[in-house]
Amino acid sequence: MNPKLAKKARLRFDRHSGKHMLMYPERGLALNESAKLIVERCDGTRSVEQIVQELDAIAGQSVQADVLAVLEDLQKKGLLEP
Repeated sequence: MNPKLAKKARLRFDRHSGKHMLMYPERGLALNESAKLIVERCDGTRSVEQIVQELDAIAGQSVQADVLAVLEDLQKKGLLEP
């Protein structure tokens, strides 16, 4: 599976809050830094394993559980392409 954001979802930086937001129709989801890094990689070109490996390297520890939790949440909200 190569996760890709749904067409209705867009990653934006909110200059007022200083945080990244995942915007979708009539809603917005404030992202922490970890979630932002995961969402940035949901472009349909990387597998889940590649995302985990990239973020493991950045964090210096295993982040697999966090990546899977964020992807599951995005999937439940319909924010990933099927």
